[in-house]
Amino acid sequence: MNVSQIFGINVFSDEVMKQKLNPETYDNFKKAVSANKPLTMDTANEIAAAMMEWAIEKGATHYTHWFQPMTGVTAEKHDSFIALKRNGKPIAEFKGKALIKGEPDASSFPSGGIRATFEARGYTDWDPTSFAFVKDETLYIPTAFCAYTGEALDNKTPLLRSMEVIDKQAVRLLGILGKEVGKVISTVGAEQEYFLIDKKVAAKRRDIIYTGRTLFGAKPPKGQELNDQYFASIKPRVMAFMQELDAELWKLGVPAKTRHNEVAPAQHELAPVFETVNVATDHNQLTMSVMRATAEKHGLVCLLHEKPFKGVNGSGKHNNWSLLSDTGVNLFEPGETPAENAQFLLFLTAVIKAVDDRQDLLRMSVASASNDHRLGANEAPPAIISVSLGEELTELLTALETNATYEGKKRTKIKLGADVLPRIPKDTTDRNRTSPFAFTGNKFEFRMPGSSLSVAGPNVVLNTIVAEALDEFATRLEGSADFHADLNYLIRATVAKHKRIIFNGDGYSKSWEIEAERRGLLNLRTTADALPCFVKEENRRLFEKYGVFTEAEIYSRYNILLESYSTTVDIEALTAIDMVKRNVRPAAEAYEKELCDLIGEKTAILGADSARTEKDTLAQVSSLAEALVGSLGDLEKKVVYSKGLAGQPQAVWCKEEVLPAMEEMRAVIDDLERIVDATFWRFPTYNDLLYSVN
Repeated sequence: MNVSQIFGINVFSDEVMKQKLNPETYDNFKKAVSANKPLTMDTANEIAAAMMEWAIEKGATHYTHWFQPMTGVTAEKHDSFIALKRNGKPIAEFKGKALIKGEPDASSFPSGGIRATFEARGYTDWDPTSFAFVKDETLYIPTAFCAYTGEALDNKTPLLRSMEVIDKQAVRLLGILGKEVGKVISTVGAEQEYFLIDKKVAAKRRDIIYTGRTLFGAKPPKGQELNDQYFASIKPRVMAFMQELDAELWKLGVPAKTRHNEVAPAQHELAPVFETVNVATDHNQLTMSVMRATAEKHGLVCLLHEKPFKGVNGSGKHNNWSLLSDTGVNLFEPGETPAENAQFLLFLTAVIKAVDDRQDLLRMSVASASNDHRLGANEAPPAIISVSLGEELTELLTALETNATYEGKKRTKIKLGADVLPRIPKDTTDRNRTSPFAFTGNKFEFRMPGSSLSVAGPNVVLNTIVAEALDEFATRLEGSADFHADLNYLIRATVAKHKRIIFNGDGYSKSWEIEAERRGLLNLRTTADALPCFVKEENRRLFEKYGVFTEAEIYSRYNILLESYSTTVDIEALTAIDMVKRNVRPAAEAYEKELCDLIGEKTAILGADSARTEKDTLAQVSSLAEALVGSLGDLEKKVVYSKGLAGQPQAVWCKEEVLPAMEEMRAVIDDLERIVDATFWRFPTYNDLLYSVN
């Protein structure tokens, strides 16, 4: 397979537009996109006609405005290109008006109270910064999605707003540093972890079908203890899936780069090349969709839940974030001249400040019922936000703060703008896999997002909080009478004030939890703890100041996230109750009857003392079955009570009462699984699931 020949063949790319559009139309399009201005209808009509012609050549019969509502997945409504002439004959038609704007029924999408259910009108608006593509005989047009009243009902709109905000503030600060830059873009590479299990085996587990994870399951004799799955030779069936997945993604212009086995049995990872954050977000949504569809074709199920199996690694989505100028300069590259050194340190300390000041928002941006199961265990970062810089960078910042000699590769007294900062090679320290936010050479790896999460939310927060820090820096340096002295002081003061957030050690250790509390860092363990941060007055003011969210949009998202959390827990609890009644209790009772029959037969033949082993087993099963009945009743009562609550009280109830009751019941069931004969157990075990793909 020649990647260069198939890459992007199903994308209405810049190269295709050059071929299909006349030069004037193409030039008008590029100017409008560059200036963030609307297209004229004449230009839109010409682009729409060319897009339709190209899509039909690719086999498309329909088009759809592809958008990202607040459901966590994408949405689409397909319309054919058919239009009828007066004589009743069909023709293919697609005009600029249909390209630019759509009007899907918005009544059933989450709005968080931003509008009434009966107010159904919503609009989709073409996003020309993300290329259209053909998939499944349909032309997909990436769009934003808003209510009739103009409020954003999607993930794309605030992301585009945040990109404009950080662009403006970064360009402003670079101008103060004497750099002529027209645009700064935030870039992301979103690593995607996932599990593959056999479809026939998964179909026998209602918890996987309804919730995406196993609610019960005793630990198998072998998990990930030997680390023999990590980077191991890829099994033929998995390789066939990966090869087709890569090919389909390449055709859609998704730059899939790396594939390998992850640490847990049946776990794998795909990593793409960096792209602008908007396109990377679209491509990650597309990647998850293609993953699921491709797995189906291979008789597999792709699990994107953050913690489908207890006791082994969960799945994350490492968000590798950086800033790139239109001159091709990565703003987190240290450089080799005094000016570049100052630029690097200024942007580095801006990020440190942003993460420290707004650690609650970063934690909130990755909060979900599913991610709560993952954070803080099996190589996932803890819920405490910290920044890992590595020893060399940390020493450098300490030297700056204290005006000391830097004891690095070369002893150097640092004076910004005067002495050359020693070149900081990439990867001067080991990777800290327990760090939520780590500097990794020329980017920051935000490791807290979960595998099913849209990366839009975390990057909206990242862009906005760093823009705030850059804005403050620019304001302090503008019109400075002694620029180098003020720059030097600003960086030193920032390091001194925010160094508490820097931590290069083991994020899992109990000592760090204690130390983090001493430093005044937040430990928002669950979604119920983290979500209220979104609506704190100082955080609302931040988003409103930069035009990323309106107050109504903030509260709508807060309400949607709360409802999603409580509903997810409710579905899981109801599924657990159903499985206990239909599967677990009958299995235990059938095994008890088998034991009773065996005891009776042995006693009749060999005497009363002959069935002691069976009686001991029966006593264990009977005791656990009785405990199961009690825990089941307790969970049912708590679920009923939860349904009478709403909002934050319901989320807290789910966290403090429903989830612990589920875990208590699970412990009983897992003990039963270890005792009950396998011929009586009514659904696949962890051994069956994790080792189902050969």
